[in-house]
Amino acid sequence: MNAYIVILNWNGYLDTLECLESVFKLSHPNFQVILCDNDSSDNSIAHFTRWAEGLHSSPIAESSALTSLVSPSIDKPISYALLERDQAERGNISNPDVDLIMIKTGGNLGFAGGNNVGLRYALKRDDFDYIWLLNNDTVVAPDCLSKMITYSQSHSSKNLCGSVQYFYHAPEIIQALGGCHYNKWSGIASETLGRGTSIHAEINHANFEKQLSYIHGASWLLPKNFLTDIGLMSEDYFLYYEEIDWCIRNNDQYQLCYCPEAKVFHKEGASIGSKNLTQESSLFADFYLFRNKLKVTRKFYPEALLTVYLATLLQLLNRIRRRQWNKAKLIIQILFGKQTYPQ
Repeated sequence: MNAYIVILNWNGYLDTLECLESVFKLSHPNFQVILCDNDSSDNSIAHFTRWAEGLHSSPIAESSALTSLVSPSIDKPISYALLERDQAERGNISNPDVDLIMIKTGGNLGFAGGNNVGLRYALKRDDFDYIWLLNNDTVVAPDCLSKMITYSQSHSSKNLCGSVQYFYHAPEIIQALGGCHYNKWSGIASETLGRGTSIHAEINHANFEKQLSYIHGASWLLPKNFLTDIGLMSEDYFLYYEEIDWCIRNNDQYQLCYCPEAKVFHKEGASIGSKNLTQESSLFADFYLFRNKLKVTRKFYPEALLTVYLATLLQLLNRIRRRQWNKAKLIIQILFGKQTYPQ
């Protein structure tokens, strides 16, 4: 089974290099990496090329428990090609057999837009069975991809497969069992399923699979037919709710599942300021969370707009109770129709 691994980078080359070190240790025999860069200002592309050529010092895992996933460093050089967006989306590459395909997207296209550039390249090449969307702030176990593909193929129905994600800085604590549950009446996606559960706890994985409304985009295995049947990610959101949109459009054509034995260790919000174990969400993250839940509701569930607005008002009151004045102001602006993040 041939697979592409699509990784999106934006001003996070150190995280991405660590991710790449673990990815190139994967035991799966047939994969290529598509690394899309959303016009980073930290000279990411130069760091990636130097790393591939063996001229950049390899990263050391911040979490000592995960050192074995990135050390010792993989052998260099790694063959690579560097493409502009228009070349990539035409599938125009002189040597398609390189290990690493780097694509300059030409701007900060957001999560969906940046990943879609890589997906369009893969579809033009049309030489794969699966695509694994993988966040750049992760490291992965060597058998992760093989486990996900095997698990996906073990299902009789068409499916979309996630993994078990663990907190990078607390690798014995689960961050996500595949993904999340979404409530259309509140517009709120629950915290990731299984979040905070110890790795040593007994888990009824079949029960959690039934609760999935969408797969967490940090680790998502997609069969090629899903992309041709349903299409690419919607680029209406910039950040957050793209996975929900995708799964609503899926309309149960592809079953949602996750592989209990596929291990991904995720830093969570390293680039965008998402809420994690040690920090509250940033204003930037909050803006897109609140704006996009209204956007999804208007698009798919207009009958739920009233209850979603009421739920948002309750969240506003909670921000006021906590004296989080900037966040409260932001929610008010969104409720009055603000669509662009305030600079």
